Amino acid sequence: MANSEDKGRDSSLCSEGQGKLEAQRQEKLSRIRQLGIEPYGGRYEGAEQAADIKRRFKDGDETQQAKCAGRIVLLRDIGKLIFVTLRDWSGTIQLGLSKKLLDEQWQLAKLLELGDIIGAAGQLGKTKTGEITIWVAKDGLCLLSKCLCQPPEKFHGLSDIDQRFRQRFVDLWANPEVMERFKKRSAVIASIREFLKSKGFLEVETPMMQTIAGGAAAKPFVTHHNSLDLDLFLRISPELFLKRLLVGGMEKVFEINRNFRNEGLSRQHNPEFTMLEVYQAYGDYNVMMDLTEEIIWLCVEKYCTDKHVQFGEFTVDFSRPWRRAKYAELLKEYSGCDIDDIEAIRAKAKEFVGAGTQTRPGQPHGVAPTRAGIDDMDDVVVVNEVFGATVEDNLVDPTFVIDYPAELCPLARRRKDNPKFAERFELFIARMELANAYTELNDPAEQYENFLVQLRGQEESLTKMDRNYLTALKYGMPPAGGLGIGIDRLVMVLTGALSIREVILFPLLKRK
Repeated sequence: MANSEDKGRDSSLCSEGQGKLEAQRQEKLSRIRQLGIEPYGGRYEGAEQAADIKRRFKDGDETQQAKCAGRIVLLRDIGKLIFVTLRDWSGTIQLGLSKKLLDEQWQLAKLLELGDIIGAAGQLGKTKTGEITIWVAKDGLCLLSKCLCQPPEKFHGLSDIDQRFRQRFVDLWANPEVMERFKKRSAVIASIREFLKSKGFLEVETPMMQTIAGGAAAKPFVTHHNSLDLDLFLRISPELFLKRLLVGGMEKVFEINRNFRNEGLSRQHNPEFTMLEVYQAYGDYNVMMDLTEEIIWLCVEKYCTDKHVQFGEFTVDFSRPWRRAKYAELLKEYSGCDIDDIEAIRAKAKEFVGAGTQTRPGQPHGVAPTRAGIDDMDDVVVVNEVFGATVEDNLVDPTFVIDYPAELCPLARRRKDNPKFAERFELFIARMELANAYTELNDPAEQYENFLVQLRGQEESLTKMDRNYLTALKYGMPPAGGLGIGIDRLVMVLTGALSIREVILFPLLKRK
């Protein structure tokens, strides 16, 4: 029997804003304890998933038994009979709770509520309406966890967007499509791993705390190591460490892990995000293009019902081969400006709100030494702003944008036939950048000069050059292709989620 201390302890857990319904739940919790039943059970063995039970059911066989566990998402009490819809992560199954069958456990059955987690065992059969049902046997009902907070009204799902993200633990079981989306995300990552390993790539892990914020142009998060009295940065990219492995003789490597960029929140951006990075010795950006198309096409084939995928108002056609178009040609096609006509580009930039010298979130803003074409750092940024404003919204079907202005790509090799451009591509799908790749620069002297220009004018704390990486290049890095794919955005497209917060279990949110 619960004493007054137990009751006070339990009621304090949901006191803030819970109201009358939660008070009623507290009362039922006390009554359950008065029955001598522990409302927070332990190990429960032998339970099958709901989907498996339904799959193996044979109509007419009255000897079938079943045992399951899950959360109550629907409860209909019709006197001496209670029908419960139980949900686990495979789906739902109906339970029939009969006063005649349950005997002494009927008292517990009458105290069950939406949201409670229970175990149930009994004979498998069908109702008159054809619903596969477990008729729970005597001693077959087990309370595993009492739900003290009121679930979403009528259990039609949690619909408030902010509440869904703050209470993902409710969102997952209140909205089955959310559970399916995150199961698909996990499967996508597993498939990518399996595919790369089948191609001879080795999965590795590189530091997530780094002494120098390198590998991309973005503002890092700063932390401090007390024992070493050392400031560290949460990594904005694993790139420079993965390329060190190429120097060491690891010829095909990949990593799937978190990056952190201290930038704004948006439909496409979360400060903590998941990236796949792949490096292959003796390859180039053409090899990476082929690999990118293979990886994403594999995911479309396995996890989409058709090669035409709906994403908001757009239908993305993944039919292969995918378009490959040069940066300068796309700029001319959609803005009407020649890439070398900086005056026309400046005039075009004035047409767009916010155009100027601010780069898009996550885009490189350092420039490499100028050899030909655009002569000013601000000019190349304006070119990229005009590109973003005029071109990107037109790239719905998969499009490889190739041969970027070299000034935008301090870590990429320049084209030998035209050094104004770098051997770099970005893949756009559904008007979002999903992948970025280079033919990697492996000349240590040129990389040093690029770093000098890239770091010019930045805060002192961010201008430390990664000399250890330059030393690695001096030992000789094989020619290589490198690739990054945004896993979060890929899952967005594959599942039709229009916000990155829909595909990250616990996205960063403003303080409530």
